[in-house]
Amino acid sequence: MKIVYIVNVDWFFISHRLPLALEAIDQGHEVYIFAKDTGRMDYLKSLGIKVYPISLERGSLNPFSSLSLLFDLKRKLIKIQPDVVHLVTIKPVLIGGIASILAKVPSIAYAISGLGYIFTNTRIKAKFLRLGVIPLYRLALSAKNKVVIVQNSDDLRILRQYVSIPSSQTVLIPGSGVDLAKFSAHNLPLENKVVLMACRMLADKGVYEFYRSALLLKDKYPHIRFVLVGGVDPDNPASLSEPELNDWAQSGAVEWWGHQSDMAATLSKATVVVLPSYREGMPKVLLEAQALGRPVVTTDVPGCREAIEEGVTGFLAEVKDENSLATAIEKLISNDSLCEKLSHNARQRAEEKFDIKHVVKTHFEVYESLKRNVGLK
Repeated sequence: MKIVYIVNVDWFFISHRLPLALEAIDQGHEVYIFAKDTGRMDYLKSLGIKVYPISLERGSLNPFSSLSLLFDLKRKLIKIQPDVVHLVTIKPVLIGGIASILAKVPSIAYAISGLGYIFTNTRIKAKFLRLGVIPLYRLALSAKNKVVIVQNSDDLRILRQYVSIPSSQTVLIPGSGVDLAKFSAHNLPLENKVVLMACRMLADKGVYEFYRSALLLKDKYPHIRFVLVGGVDPDNPASLSEPELNDWAQSGAVEWWGHQSDMAATLSKATVVVLPSYREGMPKVLLEAQALGRPVVTTDVPGCREAIEEGVTGFLAEVKDENSLATAIEKLISNDSLCEKLSHNARQRAEEKFDIKHVVKTHFEVYESLKRNVGLK
């Protein structure tokens, strides 16, 4: 079987989908990846994956570059003749979906990993863009033999408001899974507490609320460190700037560690992991944090609320509300025995629900189902 993955950038594929490709190679399948090359394609090639760099700019709204990408993808797909195309993230789903249909790809898996800025932002620009994107979703998801993979039921509900998708062609897979051996349980640092938020530095991730909650708590808990981990994202209109983050760090309210490649080691330094996002698909960082045995605080929004068990592995705060966020964080940093209890529960939940082995198995069941459908025609 030939499987083509079309993803926005190479590093995202490595962090979120690489186990699928490695399992496919182990099973004897041919694996291809189309993605923007940010310097990691050679690594993917060394693993036995056939790499095809594409010109995909996530933040660009240029229709000419999108059309150019569309026809480039179509040409590549016609040449390779894949059995399955797996599309991941918004632009690959939209442009790659249309290209796959034009190239007469027999089976398509669409991974809707969150509905993104256009659906989460309430600004006029986002609402205007939504009007243009909805017809593209309808066209891109019009393949006959398909499966639409969602990470939470709310995303599916919203998508179905605009696109007709039969229940038989949808599957809920809660996140990208966690390597439970790599993210093994670690003792909580309770002597020198660290409250850590790891994500791209976007307003929609709740970075401002985290900063303001740190300001609210810092006077009462001066020895607790509040840490931001992650880089800026110039392609995203919601990104913070490096000068702003540096100013916060220089003020002493928070630390900014920037991008970190070893997330198991980084998250292990946390006592509590926080993600006050406005909306998610299924945030990988919360799954990884729980696998490490870290209590979490996140927001009561789609994707985030499904990632934890309220009062058992963490606490939910109101979205866009630094006071609610500070209250939830304080419950944990002021109570070591509660932290330890939730730490144990978090690891148990990760073992039961987020094991990467189960996620990979479910994906291959999807591929085999699509392949059988082709055989029935």
